[in-house]
Amino acid sequence: MAEILSNGHSIYFDTALEPLQSFLADQKYSKVFVFADGNTSEVCLPVFQAMLGDYTGFDLIETDPGEENKNIDFCIGIWKTLLDFEADRKSLMINLGGGVITDLGGFVASTYKRGIDFINIPTTLLSMVDASVGGKTGIDVDNVKNMVGTFSLPQAVFIESAFLQTLPERELLSGFAEMIKHGLIMDKAYFEALKLVDYRSVTAEQIYRSVEIKHEVVTKDPLEKGLRKILNFGHTIGHAVESYALSNDERPLTHGEAIAIGMICEAYLSVKYCGLAEQSLQEITTYIKAVYPAYHITEASFNEILALVKTDKKNEHGFVLFSLLAEIGKCEYNCKVTDEDLLESLKYFNQVYTG
Repeated sequence: MAEILSNGHSIYFDTALEPLQSFLADQKYSKVFVFADGNTSEVCLPVFQAMLGDYTGFDLIETDPGEENKNIDFCIGIWKTLLDFEADRKSLMINLGGGVITDLGGFVASTYKRGIDFINIPTTLLSMVDASVGGKTGIDVDNVKNMVGTFSLPQAVFIESAFLQTLPERELLSGFAEMIKHGLIMDKAYFEALKLVDYRSVTAEQIYRSVEIKHEVVTKDPLEKGLRKILNFGHTIGHAVESYALSNDERPLTHGEAIAIGMICEAYLSVKYCGLAEQSLQEITTYIKAVYPAYHITEASFNEILALVKTDKKNEHGFVLFSLLAEIGKCEYNCKVTDEDLLESLKYFNQVYTG
C-alpha cells in the first residue's frame, strides 16, 4: 500500500478504501455526506459502495456535471442542502468525482460554518494527479477560472486506479496533460518516459510519480508565494483559452486540451524569456501535437483571450506573470511577458497545426 504523508494528511494509493473505513469508525462524525455529480453517482458511486461494503451511513448530495456549474449559485444550493440535512461542524464531506467536484466540494466544505472536514476521492485522471492534491479549492466567476477559493487541506486523499476504468478516452487525455506538465517543470526523465506511453494505459507508478512531484512543490510552498507557481506552467494561457472555449465553442475544450495549448504557447515564450533551447521547443511542440487534437484560435478571439489572461491570479501590480521553462525539467516563475509576445505565442500555436 503506497502512501504519501502531505502536510499532516495522507494520500493513499490503491487501498480499496480500507483506511477510509477505519477513519470513519474512529472519527465518529455526526453526519457524512458524499458529494458527486450526476455522472459520478451513476458510474462511480457503485464502485465506491462496493469498496466500503456494508457501510451505508452517508447522505448523497448530487449536482449537475460540468465546469459551467462550478460557480457561486451551485455553492449556495449545496450550502442550503447541508442546512436542510442539519449538517453541523462535526460533519464530513466526501468529494467523489473529478476536478470540478473536488474544487467545488472542497470550497463548500471549507466555508460551510467556517469549515467542516472533507476527503477527496478523485475519479478522473486529472483529479488524481492534480485537482484533488495540494489543498486548493475554488469556483469560477464570470468564466474566470478559480477566481474565488481557499487553501484548505483535506483530511485524506484516496487515489484508486480502479476508477480509471469508468472514464472515456477524452477524460484520460485531459488528465495526461498535467502529467506531461509535471515532467516538463521538474523531471526530464519522467517526461521522456511519458513520451513512450499511450495515455490510455498510464500506470499506477506514473500516477504516483506525478503526485510525488506536485507534493514536493506544494510542501515547500503551500500558499503559492513562490515555487508553487511553477505548477501553473501552461495554465496562464491555457486557462484563458479554456474559459473562452467554454463561452463560445459548441464543444468546449477539456481542461487538459486547453493546458496542452497553453504549454505549446508558453514553451514558445520560454525561448524568448528563459533561454529554452529552440530544439526543446520543437521537441515539446512535436510531441503535444502528436497527442492532442488540432484546435484553431481565431484571431478575432485574441483580444478576449488577452483580457482573460489579465485576470490570472498570479498577476501582480498590473503585470502578467508566467511560469516558463529554462530547460525541460526546470521551470522559472514570475516571468513578465509583453502583450505583443503573448499574442505572438497564439499565432505560433496556430502555425503548429496549420504549417
